[in-house]
Amino acid sequence: MNLELLTKQVANLCRASGSFLKNELHNLKQSDVQEKGINDFVTYVDKTSEKRIVADLSKILPEAGFIAEENQSYQRKEKYNWIIDPLDGTTNFIHGVPLYSISIALMQNNEIVSGVVYEVNLKECFYAWQGSKAFLNSHEINVSKAKSLKDGLFATGFPYHDYSRLDDYMEIFIHLMKNSHGVRRLGTAAVDLAYVACGRYEGFYEYGLHPWDVAAGELIVRQAGGAVSDFTGNNNHVFGKEIIATNKSIFGEFLELTKKHFKK
Repeated sequence: MNLELLTKQVANLCRASGSFLKNELHNLKQSDVQEKGINDFVTYVDKTSEKRIVADLSKILPEAGFIAEENQSYQRKEKYNWIIDPLDGTTNFIHGVPLYSISIALMQNNEIVSGVVYEVNLKECFYAWQGSKAFLNSHEINVSKAKSLKDGLFATGFPYHDYSRLDDYMEIFIHLMKNSHGVRRLGTAAVDLAYVACGRYEGFYEYGLHPWDVAAGELIVRQAGGAVSDFTGNNNHVFGKEIIATNKSIFGEFLELTKKHFKK
């Protein structure tokens, strides 16, 4: 399999899907917004975008299955599976906040081998494949060279329905507020990870996530020279609902911070 060719095909697919999202925003009405759960929204735009993406990906790699946010009845295959978020940042989207993305990853067996994150409004396409460098619109990117937490800018996502670990989460948040350049919250984990990959952020952490939120971004971070794990330092970050991603210089310091405050 030519992963470079496949990844660039997916990047082009994301650009086309991004145009669809942006065009449909002008047609979206409040009555089109459905609530899947507490503060968890979906629209016909998410669903239509996903159907279009699945159809196009099926042409690129017919033998692959799907793990997708909006329709979890898709068949998962044994060797290859696409992991798709057709609109990461739906809450931003429905409120007209111009920051949302498309995230597509390919998993071979249990390993992510290709990833694309497309930030729609800035037309920034981040991508990487197994063994490659990481790229932003064809230009190579790398993680930040910052050496410590105090020199870094960090990102997170606020929990929107699982508040069981909120106190531990806030302890990390407060520590970073007091001991770094600050903390940002964009509302799309896929873009947060992409920004770590290109050095805009030194690190990102969040819990309560799904595979489609992080699968593409975690590969891009790793191929850009960064480090990714769950809150214990293990590799269960794609399916384990928690992730930290940093440059390698501060990974140990950040991991100790999460271990200290995020208690199991």
